[in-house]
Amino acid sequence: MTDLLHIVVLMGGWSSEREVSLMSGAGVATALESLGHRVTRIDMDRNIAARLTEAKPDLVFNALHGSPGEDGTVQGMMDLMGLRYTHSGLATSVIAIDKVLTKHALVPAGVPMPGGRIVKTQELFERDPLPRPYVLKPVSEGSSVGVAIVTDDSNYGNPIAQGSKGPWQEFDELLAEPFIRGRELTTAVLGDRALGVTELKPKSGFYDYDSKYTDGLTEHVCPADIPDDIAQACMAYAVTAHRVLGCKGASRTDFRWDDERGIDGLFVLETNTQPGMTPLSLVPEQARHVGMRYEQLVGWIVEEAMR
Repeated sequence: MTDLLHIVVLMGGWSSEREVSLMSGAGVATALESLGHRVTRIDMDRNIAARLTEAKPDLVFNALHGSPGEDGTVQGMMDLMGLRYTHSGLATSVIAIDKVLTKHALVPAGVPMPGGRIVKTQELFERDPLPRPYVLKPVSEGSSVGVAIVTDDSNYGNPIAQGSKGPWQEFDELLAEPFIRGRELTTAVLGDRALGVTELKPKSGFYDYDSKYTDGLTEHVCPADIPDDIAQACMAYAVTAHRVLGCKGASRTDFRWDDERGIDGLFVLETNTQPGMTPLSLVPEQARHVGMRYEQLVGWIVEEAMR
């Protein structure tokens, strides 16, 4: 057990995932207090460097999601300030938040990922970048923010109409990937250990932002009812991603599995370096499944960061 510490829980901020981060941070702060640590809660604003200097923490528990808390910006600032913090460092955060850089890192290491290419948003209004169905997503957002699945019968128009609602209204560039039919799987990793595989079954549509964070919209099947070779492959690929990207503490790797193609239908979509810690979040759920209470999980992340 780590000595009792003064820990700043850094949460909130101004990303599209602010509300989720506030929920994660609230859960973490309560858990840390139950473990006896002294906790200062900070909702990140533009004066964050001054507020951290004033707080003088032994450790910063980074409960931010999305940019700038998950993309290396905050990590670089804390490195310059000489502060210890949880989760991944600067270089890992920069690579893992960027879906194209993640492919460059993981595919040569034998991790299967969908093909795809970056497209200028303007191109979408002239022609499809890939045969339909395909997926459009921002290059560096998490939590399925701004994801669109373009099918022959989607109401986006053909080609996509500028006036139809979608990520093309917010981003100048998007990543286009072939759509992989099938099932949504995810695996949490703590250090060098994969915890298990969860299948996510949205009640309607796909596993988007609302499905992730609204109670009752998605069924979590933990452990997933899948063949053993698929479960073992998910856990092996998640550990490889964690290691190759250089993740610290907890990470979570998301998959699509086309169950008509067996092992050849399994693809990694992305690795999250700061997975959610809300009551609905997947890492705490998988930790519970292997006998680790939420407080123990938070304590483990703190101990890992203090090593």
